[in-house]
Amino acid sequence: MSFDLTRRRFLIGSSVAATGLLTGCDAMVESTAVNDILQKAEGLTLGAQRLLMSQHTLAREFSEADISPVFKGNGTTQPDSEDYARMTENKFADWKLVVNGMVKTPLNLSLVDLKAMPSRTQITRHDCVEGWSAIGKWMGVPLGLVLEKAGLAPGARYAVFHCADDLEQTLDGSGRYYESIDLVDAWHPQTILAYGMNGRDLEVAHGAPLRLRVERQLGYKHAKYVMGIELVDSFRNIAGGKGGFWEDRGYEWYAGI
Repeated sequence: MSFDLTRRRFLIGSSVAATGLLTGCDAMVESTAVNDILQKAEGLTLGAQRLLMSQHTLAREFSEADISPVFKGNGTTQPDSEDYARMTENKFADWKLVVNGMVKTPLNLSLVDLKAMPSRTQITRHDCVEGWSAIGKWMGVPLGLVLEKAGLAPGARYAVFHCADDLEQTLDGSGRYYESIDLVDAWHPQTILAYGMNGRDLEVAHGAPLRLRVERQLGYKHAKYVMGIELVDSFRNIAGGKGGFWEDRGYEWYAGI
């Protein structure tokens, strides 16, 4: 999937309109001054949400009757790699979630392992930055339980999700999709590693075998095709250093709704 200019403009516009600097020009994302404004606006959004809401305030949950008849697969719907193709052929029997970085006990968890852990089911609305929404029923293991099993080393601040899809072929590896959240969102009750959707195992188009659901943020934060979780103290040594594939290309790191 190529970089969607509409999505970039949407985020830039929503962040700088209040400053009177909205121009609709793509070059703004390369502007140091505008990026400073974006980062300050993002900080205000994060600060305001954390101030006004408890760390455990839930996003709205819906009933079975509210589930959308169509929930389109967005972005990558089939990772283009031989390794992923092999995993789909054997129904992810050999897949393992790697949890490493600043942890006391690195983990390699199969789908069987994850499904044996306590689960959470939630019916929530997915809000895409492109302007569409859909309601789905998600089942998975709370991320906090996985992190507790690994044990965090002192200084860990962020959980980084490394994914199977390569959106851009680059020599330095920056085309591999990744996302991140801080530990406040990691331990939120509705932040789960989902392996099920609408009563069935997660389909490939929706991120099989595992995707992140972080319900108080926009859809691009909900990383699909999760292969590993790395605990870090900063993003400085990861790809573009901004905390996510799209963030490295101008998106806001914190996408609270």
